[in-house]
Amino acid sequence: MRAPFHILLLLMVLCVTTACGPDFRDPGEVFEVRGVDVSHYQGVIDWEALAKDNHHFSFIKATEGRELRDKAFAANWSSAGQWGFCRGAYHFFRPEVPASIQARHFFDVVELEVGDLPPVLDVEERGRLSPADLVTSVKQWLKMAELHYGVKPILYTGQNFYNRYLAGQFDEYPLWIARYDAEEPVTVCGRDYQFWQYTDEGQLPGVVGDVDRNVFYGTRIDLALLCIPPRSANPVDDLAKFGE
Repeated sequence: MRAPFHILLLLMVLCVTTACGPDFRDPGEVFEVRGVDVSHYQGVIDWEALAKDNHHFSFIKATEGRELRDKAFAANWSSAGQWGFCRGAYHFFRPEVPASIQARHFFDVVELEVGDLPPVLDVEERGRLSPADLVTSVKQWLKMAELHYGVKPILYTGQNFYNRYLAGQFDEYPLWIARYDAEEPVTVCGRDYQFWQYTDEGQLPGVVGDVDRNVFYGTRIDLALLCIPPRSANPVDDLAKFGE
């Protein structure tokens, strides 16, 4: 007796998906050190729940462009520190605004302490800048932040944007790459990166709605070593040469 056609078709589909389907593994379950990045879009966050869910670091939006301040930054920054997160503050780069103005805006809002992650520059747009001018502007922000905080900032961007515009230009800075995939990011220059943002649709305890999920390439000790160390002297403050 022949099986109905729809049953045969279903069996064929099951065979194909079982034999040929990808062996998906959630990076959040594979990597030892996990974290999130948030802004006011996540609303009120239960940082205690996130900490109990074994999340170790958090990147928190502080500023954007010339004058925008994320309205949830102060609350998120305080609560993340209270619950033991390695916390990092980031600035969303606007290519139409001079880098020196953006850097000083970030400095006015963010005061980093020993044990915090380095400052982060989020670069996702070229605007009307040429590729060369974009690199120059980004370098200016990073150098000013390094002088101000006494530590090399972290550069964040997407895999495709990095490969097209930034690859090979910022090898001295820690790199945080976004690629929303089960496959790890690939850089055309072959350099290492420290953080991977692997989804913007994470569902986690303590957060209502979607949240970006990230992993760190290393151990918790490695993460601590990346954070701002105790200083024996005041950081260099020679920002006047960058102008306004």
